[in-house]
Amino acid sequence: MAEDLNIHTGTKQEQYEALIPQIQGLLQGENNLIANLANMSAALKEQFNWWWVGFYWIHDDALVLGPFQGPVACTRIKKGRGVCGSAWEKGATIIVPDVEKFPGHIACSSASKSEIVVPVFQEGNIVGVLDVDSAHLSDFDEIDQLYLEKIVGLIPGL
Repeated sequence: MAEDLNIHTGTKQEQYEALIPQIQGLLQGENNLIANLANMSAALKEQFNWWWVGFYWIHDDALVLGPFQGPVACTRIKKGRGVCGSAWEKGATIIVPDVEKFPGHIACSSASKSEIVVPVFQEGNIVGVLDVDSAHLSDFDEIDQLYLEKIVGLIPGL
C-alpha cells in the first residue's frame, strides 16, 4: 500500500491521470469499504485542494454521511433533496457551477460555491454518491465527471 501521495501539477487531465494509479495503490489489497472511501477522499482533497470531498452511502431512505475530508457536513440527505439527493434520484452525475442557483441546494457550508456529485453503483444499483464541493464558482466540468466516474468505479467490491 502506498502511504504518500505524489501531488502533480499540470492540466486537470494530467493531474487525474497521475492520481488514478496512486488511488489504485491505496486500494490494492484492502477490502474494507470505510478505509478505502477515506483514502479516496483524502487523495482527491490533497491533489485538488477542494473545499470538501466525501461519500454519502444509502441507508434505508436517506444518504448518510460517510468518510470525508473537510469541515463538518450534513449527516442525512433525503432522495431528491439538494445536489446529492438529486443525483441519487436521477442516477446520474450532476455538475453545479453555482450552488446558489441550484433549486433546493442544501447549504452545509456557505464557503461552497460549486459542486459535482457522482453516483456510486454496485451491480447496477446506486449505493451512494461521491460529493465534491469547491470554494470557487464553475470549478467542475466534463473532465471532472469523466475521471471521478472512473475513480468511483475503482472502489473494491462494487
